[in-house]
Amino acid sequence: MSEEDVIKIDQPQELSFEKCPESQEEQEKRQKIEQLLKEGNGKIELKLLRELARSDHGLVTDELRRKLWPQLAGVDVTSLDPAPKLSDLQTHPEYNQVVLDVNRSLKRFPPGIPYEQRIALQDQLTVLILRVINKYPNLRYYQGYHDVAVTFLLVVGEEVAFAVMEELSTNHFSECMQETMDATQKRLMFIWPVVNFENPKLFQFLQRSSVGTLFALPWYLTWFGHSLNSYKAVVRLYDYFLASPIYSPIFVTASIILHRAEDILLEECDMAMIHCLLSKLPDNLPFEDLLKTSSNLYEKYSLTVIEKEVEKLIQLEKQQRILEEKMALERRKKIARNTRPNGNYLINHLLPQLLTPKSFIVTTAFSLLVGICAYYYKSQYMSTGIS
Repeated sequence: MSEEDVIKIDQPQELSFEKCPESQEEQEKRQKIEQLLKEGNGKIELKLLRELARSDHGLVTDELRRKLWPQLAGVDVTSLDPAPKLSDLQTHPEYNQVVLDVNRSLKRFPPGIPYEQRIALQDQLTVLILRVINKYPNLRYYQGYHDVAVTFLLVVGEEVAFAVMEELSTNHFSECMQETMDATQKRLMFIWPVVNFENPKLFQFLQRSSVGTLFALPWYLTWFGHSLNSYKAVVRLYDYFLASPIYSPIFVTASIILHRAEDILLEECDMAMIHCLLSKLPDNLPFEDLLKTSSNLYEKYSLTVIEKEVEKLIQLEKQQRILEEKMALERRKKIARNTRPNGNYLINHLLPQLLTPKSFIVTTAFSLLVGICAYYYKSQYMSTGIS
């Protein structure tokens, strides 16, 4: 991906790994999953597993995720290749950029871990990312990819994380890993028809603000891993996304915007202010409710219908751009006409001002005076013998 096509995203939120006491509902669900694993010799039927991952509290603990995320991703943990050495991948063209981003990801590691362990995790993360893009040269690394990779590295370990990231990169994130971000930016526009169907007033307000979809780009590229400051919320969302259709992050994004409708409509309809408001995710978002809304929206509106609405929006934007360019051209022409005098301007505007009765008398008198002076001096010169 060329430098022109790289979309920079801001620094990641510092991740809180604070452990909260297990609620009664979480305890009951954890025990249910553990019983199912025991009955299934370490596995759960895929349809049931997806229902468990999508429903309240997801898979509850990282211990259960370590066992069940590979199954959700379609990864066979019995046939994993060993990780290569970092030195074997240092010649990759993306090596320096990956190392730079990995060094920026310190906030995504648990606090208080020993320095040596943190360095080892950073090296593992670098190897994990480079292995994927080295194996699939058609996939382009993007900033934010490391936020996804580090989450799987922390939960399932280096070798399983590579297998999971390989699967996701060739499916869920394949659009994001193209030569340009054009397909991703178009995909993000899918949020607008959903918002419009559910809340036309909010949609019109956001369109008038010209806020665009850039605020949601880190959410989509990283499954919200870059933008949330709670580790528990991040892994809960990963439970949901691993068990859901590929474009579920679009519907979660739409559900968040709809949930915040009241706050948005109270704000001034200004692009910068709305972008700032939407970019910062509140700490108290009710994710369990939002995920239910997301699932309902996905069932309610087909991607085909949404895509047709997106095409209409794209055409409207093109027409608006053409109109704005035409108006700008007309303004430039008008300014040029007013600031550049021509022959017609002199004849039509200056000459009538010079030929007023008063100016005619003054000009005639001045001409007579000049003539008398010339005659007088000529007579003087002739009388002295100078012709």
